[in-house]
Amino acid sequence: MNQPTLSHHVSGHPLSGHPKLERLLAKVLQYGTWMASAIIGVGLVMALLDSHAVSHSTGVLSGMRIVSIGIVLFILLPAIRVLLMLCVFWRERDYRFSAIAALVLVILALGFIVGMRVSGGPG
Repeated sequence: MNQPTLSHHVSGHPLSGHPKLERLLAKVLQYGTWMASAIIGVGLVMALLDSHAVSHSTGVLSGMRIVSIGIVLFILLPAIRVLLMLCVFWRERDYRFSAIAALVLVILALGFIVGMRVSGGPG
């Protein structure tokens, strides 16, 4: 017997009529989380090995830079989810939810831009 998801119990939930979208979003978040975790793990191992080496290597991507890439991926996962929802809703010609997803992406982008300006940029 298939167990219904939480969204099937909530009437009027925007994703309740989109079980494929729910599965796709779950997979993107699951694999994205595993990928970001693996990247952070590799970076930490590289940083640990580099800290024990006699001569420190100055490779293109140091261990801590790789860790930073994993953290950025974790931060981007929610935005990727919203972008995916925008694409699916647009493809299904559900323009109301497409507009909402687009608005959320604009707000995320503006928040990023304002945050970068206030903090003085990357680095």
